[in-house]
Amino acid sequence: MRLFAQSGYAAVSMRQIAREVGVQAGALYLYTPDKQSLLFDLMDQHMKDLLTAWQSREQANADSVIEQLECFVRFHIRFHLPRADEVFISYMELRNLTPENFDVIQIARGAYEEILHDILKAGQTDGTFKLVDPKIATFAIIAMLTGMNTWYRDEGRLSLEMVEEIYLDLVLSAAGTKD
Repeated sequence: MRLFAQSGYAAVSMRQIAREVGVQAGALYLYTPDKQSLLFDLMDQHMKDLLTAWQSREQANADSVIEQLECFVRFHIRFHLPRADEVFISYMELRNLTPENFDVIQIARGAYEEILHDILKAGQTDGTFKLVDPKIATFAIIAMLTGMNTWYRDEGRLSLEMVEEIYLDLVLSAAGTKD
């Protein structure tokens, strides 16, 4: 994972991977048929972990769509932040998947995106959110939240809780809760 995140999938050889994990290149093929399988397995596991974590999280009393959106934002940040390499690979290496593997990952991503889309659509329907297009808002919000991985550092000037509050305010504004 670290090699793919640092150098990119295309630049990493099976020999480098074998050296990194401490086996001979030939022995690596006892564990995986090829580099594509490694990439797919990393991305697939990330999506499975994400969806499982969402489904098994502590259910907060999120009755209103604003509370549901807040729950989603906090979950997304806290799940993704400690997984910078997985997030980078999952978003930047899609282009290197075979069409079949790409389809599997896209289905899983779609399931996750649908969670946010449903919240935004419900808020649009009941008038809480002033959105032109909940689908585009879904993509924009997820991109904004995921982008936090590229710059946030624990030792930065703001705590995670403070940054989380700022992002929540940005998301609520993007959803059209403020005039």
